[in-house]
Amino acid sequence: MSAENGSGSTWDRTLLSGDATVVVDWAGPVLADGAVVWSGERIEAVGDRQELAAAYPDARRVDAAGGVIVPGLINLHHHFYSALARGLDPGVAMANFPEVLDRLWWRLDRALDLEAVALSAQLALVDCIRWGCTTVFDHHASPSAIEGSLDRIADSVDQAGLSALLCYEITDRNGRDGADRGLEENLRFLNSRRNDPRIRGVMGLHANFTLTDRTLEAVARDLEPRVGCHIHLAEDAADGTFTQEEFGVGLLKRLERFELLDGFALLAHGIHLEESDYRHIGDTGATLLHNPESNANNGVGRLDPAIAQAAGCAVGLGTDGMAGNMMRALRVAFLVHRHARLDPAAGFESMPKLFETNATVARRFFDEPQLGRLEAGAPADLAVIEGPPPTPMHDDNVFGHLIYGLSEARVRHTIARGRMLMRDFELLTLDAREIADRARSAAPEVWRRFHALEWGTPYLG
Repeated sequence: MSAENGSGSTWDRTLLSGDATVVVDWAGPVLADGAVVWSGERIEAVGDRQELAAAYPDARRVDAAGGVIVPGLINLHHHFYSALARGLDPGVAMANFPEVLDRLWWRLDRALDLEAVALSAQLALVDCIRWGCTTVFDHHASPSAIEGSLDRIADSVDQAGLSALLCYEITDRNGRDGADRGLEENLRFLNSRRNDPRIRGVMGLHANFTLTDRTLEAVARDLEPRVGCHIHLAEDAADGTFTQEEFGVGLLKRLERFELLDGFALLAHGIHLEESDYRHIGDTGATLLHNPESNANNGVGRLDPAIAQAAGCAVGLGTDGMAGNMMRALRVAFLVHRHARLDPAAGFESMPKLFETNATVARRFFDEPQLGRLEAGAPADLAVIEGPPPTPMHDDNVFGHLIYGLSEARVRHTIARGRMLMRDFELLTLDAREIADRARSAAPEVWRRFHALEWGTPYLG
């Protein structure tokens, strides 16, 4: 049996138990006094604690300490590169979302070098592990350091031990050369990670309003079937207005024109759309990615997941660079939904589906049909949330426990592909203090470059 060595090694066989409640799937069932056994990267058994303890007497024990064992959390839309923005003063007023993009994010991404790219990823990954997230879809931009940027992120992900779907954000806002280089970075990375079990690529696009027809034609020409594109869509009304004025076509029709709207398309936000648009998305099999914390922060409006779901559209959940805490994102989605509808009974019919969709989408991209479930044969991706639950927890009230309790609790253990990434609140694969120290040293120079950059970027370069 291999030994635990503080670096997050994988044990030959491990039994996780200890007065634990096991959530097998976000839709149930729930096992009281349950346990999980895994060997290598795969789960061997899930069931009654005493029965599994008797069946696996030689397994290494990890104490769940009365907590709740859940599938590893999945984030379908993140921006690692935003990590060094905390505390940054843009030095200029911003009255709307296009100005936020132009005066904050499009200056920050241009201020990043490859070292800052890697450091930002490491900061974000620490946060993911702390909150039990084991699979994350990242959408990256660093126009001054494009080549090799995805490799630097992938190296950080590999060290952390998570699974990730990565892409570079192609855009024409920095000129034709920047768009071409972004496309090449995506293609190079896609091909290099085609069969990687944990780190894969998808085609990254910024948004319709910063992409020329020429660039979309190039993407369509080079994009292979079943790869998919990850794009911002209708986050702000300006996306649809500018696209209609500049290209004479709506957002979805434009993506369809270039054959980019399919079952592997990831559409972040989708706020400023009509019900007919959601039906259209549902018909194509694409997935809409809800980012409630970011949308509230940017004041861009609100997606109503219930309306999109009723129209046949699959809706998943992301954080859009705000944080790595998916439980909190779910809670915010739920509370904002009730507030906007002025309905204290709303949410239980639609919000539980968000985590279920996240698992379904992750299975598709990683070719893992059991990902996101705790069952024999599934990847050993799981988290233990501090507990125990103060009231009975069963199949019919999992979501209530998530929203009103677990979303505010700490994560004790995080395990990804059988590897302990955090045990008893201590990170094992990344040194959070050392990374934070390096970030504080690096941030002033990144901020200096940021403030030296002009704003007023034309959308199409």
